[in-house]
Amino acid sequence: MEQDNETLVREFIFLGFSSLAGLQRLLFIAFLPLYLFTLGTNAIIIATIMLDRALHTPMYFFLAVLSCSETCYTFVIVPKMLVDLLAQKKTISFLGCAIQMFTFLFLGCSHSFLLAAMGYDRYVAICNPLRYTELMGHRVCVGLVAAACACGFTIAQIITSMVFHLPFCSSSQLHHYFCDIAPVLKVASHHSRLSQLVIFMIGVFVLVIPLLLILVSYIRIISAILKIPSSTGRYKAFSTCASHLIVVTVHYGCASFIYLRPKSSYSSSQDTLISVSYTILTPLFNPMIYSLRNKEFKSALRRVMGQTSYPFN
Repeated sequence: MEQDNETLVREFIFLGFSSLAGLQRLLFIAFLPLYLFTLGTNAIIIATIMLDRALHTPMYFFLAVLSCSETCYTFVIVPKMLVDLLAQKKTISFLGCAIQMFTFLFLGCSHSFLLAAMGYDRYVAICNPLRYTELMGHRVCVGLVAAACACGFTIAQIITSMVFHLPFCSSSQLHHYFCDIAPVLKVASHHSRLSQLVIFMIGVFVLVIPLLLILVSYIRIISAILKIPSSTGRYKAFSTCASHLIVVTVHYGCASFIYLRPKSSYSSSQDTLISVSYTILTPLFNPMIYSLRNKEFKSALRRVMGQTSYPFN
């Protein structure tokens, strides 16, 4: 009978905002405009980069891919969260939970490797400018994105398969608002130390390896910048990296707090708060950090808007 209870799980219940029952409609009103603004700004970034030939460079190619990735990432989590804020019963099917976990892991892991590729792009642009076009050709850029996606897909497949092959209790209440790894593992009837260790080591690989590659890139970048004789040149060179550094700090800071800590320090309330930051706030600020404060991008946006409005004049 106990075995039957473990294997007949058909849905999970989200309890992520249960402690804020009286504020859930207010949270919906606050989160919906932020989500729509994120979708709008990312759509503007992608369309502008595609339509303006001046932005057909490796840096903006990676930025367009990053914007597309973040749009998909938020689409996997936020709409369901918004619906649940207004719903009495906040459930997701067993298969739906597995699909959600796989998709957000695929996009999140790809995001980590994509940030490493963007760091390499900045390294080549500053440390080897004369060979930049040769070293960062279209095939190389597409290859780096494909490699990032392949790594993300493989890692997501391994972790999702390991988690959802575990036996679960018949009462599967997740103290979260989406199917993240730790809340789902917590409701599993039992899981071995080996599976925990494997998942933790994969998390280390996804976060630490790309971060080390970024650090190596920036050590060489800083060394090259310090050799520039004029302060104006140093400022201009560093300003092309500042946005990337900010996004890297936020992304790896939040992800490391969630995934690279001992199980004993797990706190559902802390995880929910941090998760809101990287599923809603970080995708909101990233477009502004990367593009909407960039003079080159704003000039391109004005040109595109002028071209699209011209036929109506």
